[in-house]
Amino acid sequence: MIDPKKYHIAVLAGGNSGEREISLASGQGAHEALVEAGFEVEDIDPASKEDLSRLLSGSFDVAFICLHGKLGEDGSMQGFLEVAGIPYTGSGVCASAIAMDKAKSKPFYKSAGLNVPSSAYLEKGSEVDIDALIEKVGLPCVVKPVTEGSALGVNIVKKREDLSSVIEKTFEIDTAILVETYIAGTEVTVAVLGTDDPVALPIIEIVPSNEFYDFESKYAPGGSKHICPAPLSEQLSEKIKQAAVGAHLVLGCKGVSRTDMIVTEDDVPYMLETNTIPGMTKTSWLPDAAAAAGMSFPELCTKLVEYALQ
Repeated sequence: MIDPKKYHIAVLAGGNSGEREISLASGQGAHEALVEAGFEVEDIDPASKEDLSRLLSGSFDVAFICLHGKLGEDGSMQGFLEVAGIPYTGSGVCASAIAMDKAKSKPFYKSAGLNVPSSAYLEKGSEVDIDALIEKVGLPCVVKPVTEGSALGVNIVKKREDLSSVIEKTFEIDTAILVETYIAGTEVTVAVLGTDDPVALPIIEIVPSNEFYDFESKYAPGGSKHICPAPLSEQLSEKIKQAAVGAHLVLGCKGVSRTDMIVTEDDVPYMLETNTIPGMTKTSWLPDAAAAAGMSFPELCTKLVEYALQ
């Protein structure tokens, strides 16, 4: 165990993505936990050139990344820190970029024998054959941006006549989208810690107030409830944890990841996405799962700093 008093940590939060406010909340949560652990901590907002200059000129031992969405979670900031020679929490450039892109991560999941919903990849400006699309993925289907997190722009479409307008609306958020087969089942998320020998934390079951776990369910007060550990059989829990560890390994994640899944009635987990920078507020899933495993929030943050220094 490292001595926190010897380390100067830069908490990176804010940025310019659509998830800026969520990132700031994560940064505040991580900052407080790191201070409680005994680290010297400063906040850095990459949206500010002055802050970036301070990051480069300061004597920081580790950058603790709490950036969500584009230019923070997609490998961009990781590449910047690589060039600057500053150790950082979480996954490297390649794993971050692949995990952030829901289309590019699917072949990796498949190569590891993990289940994924059938899908069609669409680029802005291309012609869309609605009938062929429905024939491939069916109805209802899920329309989502390829490179946004926090369920931004995710919609379930039940009627053929609604599909074109939802696709058009989603292209306002991203230049590429996925249209996926809708998988009915229980929504779960599983955090994984480690690099060479990663371990899954207790499973969290998500019970949204809305039809599915959309942006409002995720962040609005009372939008959802989380059950941790999830009330699942030991056999199914082990299957889900193995799938989360498999996703972590095949994507090349380091330190921490959190994979969201849908588990069908016949106990088949389907991969939805892997998050390489999970939320870090006191009520976020990762600290929740760590607490269920007997690890406090300050201990979790210290562990992530240790992984970064490795």
